[in-house]
Amino acid sequence: MAVMAAQQPPIAPGGSSTSNTRDSDRGLPMPSRNPLPLSASQEAQVREVFNARVRQLCADEIKAFADCARNRTFSIPFACRDASHRMNNCMLAHATPEEHDRAREQWFAQRQQRAREREIKERRKLEQEAFHREWWGLPQRDPEEVKRELEKLGRAERVGGLTRGRRSGDGGQEGEKR
Repeated sequence: MAVMAAQQPPIAPGGSSTSNTRDSDRGLPMPSRNPLPLSASQEAQVREVFNARVRQLCADEIKAFADCARNRTFSIPFACRDASHRMNNCMLAHATPEEHDRAREQWFAQRQQRAREREIKERRKLEQEAFHREWWGLPQRDPEEVKRELEKLGRAERVGGLTRGRRSGDGGQEGEKR
């Protein structure tokens, strides 16, 4: 460890390197072009987009391996070794941080579409529930509860602890924490 510390340039108290002024002028590189923190479920959605993109890029190799593995059981590792290596190498080549950033950008681009689909689905659910209650002669739901659910549909998806919803007349600011 002492050898490694001796090879590294000293760091000034400000945190920037004294030997390389170009790096301190540029600032530290960002690890991602999308530094906004997402919830665990949102990150899982980004991973799904990422995996779908990688599978799409390696579709030919995956199909070749699947064709080789069809109607085989114990002999798959031996008979399909070359196809398996080609498929794995393709997926490793395309599963890069840059591709993950592209998947994240695609996820952000599709937010409006997902919000519209979610709103349509929830409105249809409310309509079906009202029909069901009418059909079976059940009492109607409390109008205040229905109103709250409809207001909830108008709220935007939370990203990074902030919401970017519609401005309301009650003095709420766009982007404020709730």
